[in-house]
Amino acid sequence: MKIITVQQALDLVKDNDHIASALGAAEGQLFLSELHTIANRVSNITLTTCLTLRSYPFMEEAYRDTFLNESIFMSPPTRAAFANGNVSYIPCHLHLSGLKRMQHVKPNIYIGAATPPDKHGFISLSVSNTYEKRMIAEADIVILEINPNFPRTFGDLEISVNDVHYAIEADYPVPTLAEAPPNDLDEKIGKHIAGLINNGDCLQLGIGGIPNAVANALADKKDLGIHTEMLSSGLVKLVKSGVVTNRLKTKFPGKTVATFALGSQEVYDYINDNPSVLLFDANYVNDPYVIAQNDNQVSINTTLEIDLTGQCCSEAIGPRQYSGTGGQADTAAGAQRAKNGRSFIALYSTAMIKGKDGNRAPASKIVPMLKQGATVSLSRNDVDMVVTEYGVAHLRGTSIRERAQRLIEIAHPDYRGELRAAARELMY
Repeated sequence: MKIITVQQALDLVKDNDHIASALGAAEGQLFLSELHTIANRVSNITLTTCLTLRSYPFMEEAYRDTFLNESIFMSPPTRAAFANGNVSYIPCHLHLSGLKRMQHVKPNIYIGAATPPDKHGFISLSVSNTYEKRMIAEADIVILEINPNFPRTFGDLEISVNDVHYAIEADYPVPTLAEAPPNDLDEKIGKHIAGLINNGDCLQLGIGGIPNAVANALADKKDLGIHTEMLSSGLVKLVKSGVVTNRLKTKFPGKTVATFALGSQEVYDYINDNPSVLLFDANYVNDPYVIAQNDNQVSINTTLEIDLTGQCCSEAIGPRQYSGTGGQADTAAGAQRAKNGRSFIALYSTAMIKGKDGNRAPASKIVPMLKQGATVSLSRNDVDMVVTEYGVAHLRGTSIRERAQRLIEIAHPDYRGELRAAARELMY
C-alpha cells in the first residue's frame, strides 16, 4: 500500500473510467471533492455512488459532459443534481446491488474511507460493507482514504493492506446524519407499530421521523434483537438502554447485525472496536432467505404513496426519482418468511402536494391508483401491514375488495368518501 496525495490519485483517472464509491459516510470525500479539477483532461467518466451525503462540484451542471453519477440510492445531493442532467438512478434491490452492478460494469477505480491498519496489517472498511468489499475485489485500482477518526468494526469487512494499491492520509470527521425529530403524526404511527411488537422480536428499522418515533415507543420492550440493513441512532439507543439484548435471536444470538451504519457520533463511538456488532455484505444481510432465519423478524419501512390494492411507491413522486428501492422489498419479504415474522409499511394519511397552479394543498397518500409514472417499490403481493396515524390495516391474505375497505379505514376522514366512490368505480 503506497501513500499518495489526492492529486496523485486523480492522476490515475483516465478517459472512460468507471469509479466506484463507497456508500454514505464511507465515501472518499477528499478524492470526490477534487474530482472536478481534472475535467479538462478526461472524458466519459462514470461513477457508481449510493446515498451520497455531500454535494460535490463534479455533480454541477458545468461538468455534465464529463461526469455521469449513477446512483444506487438517491439522497438530497443527488436529487438536487438530477436537474443538471448528470445523475441517473440504478434500479435494484439492495441485496443484489453490488452483484448486479458488477455484472454490468467492473470498476477501474474504487474509492472509499477506511481505518488505519492494525498491528496485523488489516484495515477495516468501517461504516459500510454494503457492496464495498465486493467491489474492492474487482477493481483495477483500489484507493482508500485512511482516516483515524473512523471506527474499527467487525464482520467480514476487514481487508489486508496487500489488497490496497494506494492510500490517501485523511483526518476529516465521520459524516453524521441529523436525527429527524418525530412530530405528532410520527408518534401516533410509532405507537401503533410498537403496540404490535412483542418482547423478543428481531428488528429491521429504516430512517426518518417515523422510524425514530417507533424506536422511542419501544422503550418498555424487552430482549429485542437487531438484524437490519442500516444501523441507526434510534437502534443504538435501544441497545444502550438495554431494550435490545439480541439474546433471543435465532441467527447470530448476542450480536447486532447490519450492513452499514449511519447516524450520530454516538453510533460511531458505539460500534468502534465492538465485537457485538457485525457488518456483513448486503448480499448476505438483506437476502430474504437469510432474514427469514430469524424467528420473530419484524420489518419496519415507510412509503410515499399506496394504492387501494396495496401497491407501494416508496422511492418516486410520479416519474421523478426521490430515493431508491433500497432494502424495502428485501426486508419485507424476508420478515414475512420468518416464523412469526411481520412487515410494516408506514405513511402519513396526507401530504401537502404542489398543484398545477404552483400552490400546495393537502392530498390523500392512500389513492385509488398511483400517480402516472410512479414506481412500485413494494408489490401488493408482498405488503403485510400498513400503518397511518389512523390505525393499522392488516392486508396479508386479503382480497382486493378487503384491501380497499381496510385501507380506506386508515385514510384521512376527509378523503374516505371519495376513496369509496373510486373503489366502486374501479370495481374493487
